[in-house]
Amino acid sequence: MNRSVRTRFAPSPTGYLHVGGARTALYSWAYARKHGGTFILRIEDTDIERSTQASIDAIVNGMGWLGLDWDEGPFYQMQRLARYAEVAQQLVRSGHAYWCYASKEELDAMREAQRARGEKPRYDGRWRPENAQGKTPPADVKPILRFRNPDDGVVAWDDLVKGRIEIANAELDDLVLLRADGVPTYNFGVVVDDLDMGISHCIRGDDHVNNTPRQINIYRALGASLPDFAHVPMILGADGERLSKRHGAVSVMQYAEDGYLPEALLNYLARLGWSHGNDEVFSLEQFVDWFDLDHISRSPAQFNNEKLAWLNQQYLKVRDDRLLAEEVAPRLSSRGLGTAAGPSLEKVVALYKDRVATLNELADAIKPFYVEVYPGAELLTQHLTDAARVALGELRSRLETTVWEKAQLNQALKDVVAARGLKLPQLAIPLRVVLTGQPQTPSIDAVLEAFGRDVVLARLSRHA
Repeated sequence: MNRSVRTRFAPSPTGYLHVGGARTALYSWAYARKHGGTFILRIEDTDIERSTQASIDAIVNGMGWLGLDWDEGPFYQMQRLARYAEVAQQLVRSGHAYWCYASKEELDAMREAQRARGEKPRYDGRWRPENAQGKTPPADVKPILRFRNPDDGVVAWDDLVKGRIEIANAELDDLVLLRADGVPTYNFGVVVDDLDMGISHCIRGDDHVNNTPRQINIYRALGASLPDFAHVPMILGADGERLSKRHGAVSVMQYAEDGYLPEALLNYLARLGWSHGNDEVFSLEQFVDWFDLDHISRSPAQFNNEKLAWLNQQYLKVRDDRLLAEEVAPRLSSRGLGTAAGPSLEKVVALYKDRVATLNELADAIKPFYVEVYPGAELLTQHLTDAARVALGELRSRLETTVWEKAQLNQALKDVVAARGLKLPQLAIPLRVVLTGQPQTPSIDAVLEAFGRDVVLARLSRHA
């Protein structure tokens, strides 16, 4: 590679950081990290009406939660208006741009007439210098700046994902560069920013493919070298439609709230449209080492919530217990539960982490350890038979003096079962119901150990 790699993620702050944007950011970040390059964060905030500070915060927080750190930025387009004006004047001087005085009403009428004739609505070049000779600019119209698009030829590039793409210049009209208020349009701002920031690889969603020929023509008008373009196919929902809110969470931070680990979401997004053999679970470090643009699929990827949940479960299973306890504690707190008076949170999460798919599920599963439990009448009727109550009473007596260690607790259970002529589930299931309000738990001796003697005896005394 002859030039240093410089990539960017350039979201518009008109909403949250969605998973499609996060995947694009991940690919751009990974490519820079793979090649020892620079990753830049740029906020394209020229949509003044819809851009908000809350959206900026959501983007920054989402990137931070994912661990996608940037080397430069964030840069804001609205802080660079003077630079866009400077480049605009350069294009005017070179004859590649001109001021257009057509009013909105005039342009609307033009497009309506074109539609009536069965033509594609497009600007007709009425204020091009050769067409505006002798025209007096109207005093009541503040002009916009238009790019003088080439009339013939083709715009072509070798896309690093999609391959060779060619578009005829005749399909393009004279796009607006600067609005009447001096704010750049998307295509103009992007080119100036990418030039100034030395972007070598423009990795973005394929919804920008139609913008690329316009941008290439601006690059050429400025006498500038082009970056390499890589357009990543969109993400679809399970129904084959473009991913949207109706498919479930699409905001990165919503996944955080729902109890997903950032490593799992990154792993899933990395694998969503890119592959490395049959590898499904891999670290971010492995991904950076393996990542290339050649293996990005040309076809849209389908988001599968079940697959994400499965992947998150794999990460939970191997999560450090101390770290997991720190992550679950605030979720218990939000449920009004404290852990100070209860058993060790590390021990409890260790029991349950391979039985759940999210941190939220884990918090719900371990609630019985930190709140009083009163099993429902139906559960008690079903599982707390007379024989079970007698067996639980004997167990309670034995547990008053049993050494509170898993092996000894297991032996106490076996002794009661043997003395009463029962099978272990006939004691274990009623015991689970009494302790947790649930007929199924991890190994009952481990559950007893985690609860501690005082809690176990207190809960048994209510029913046996």
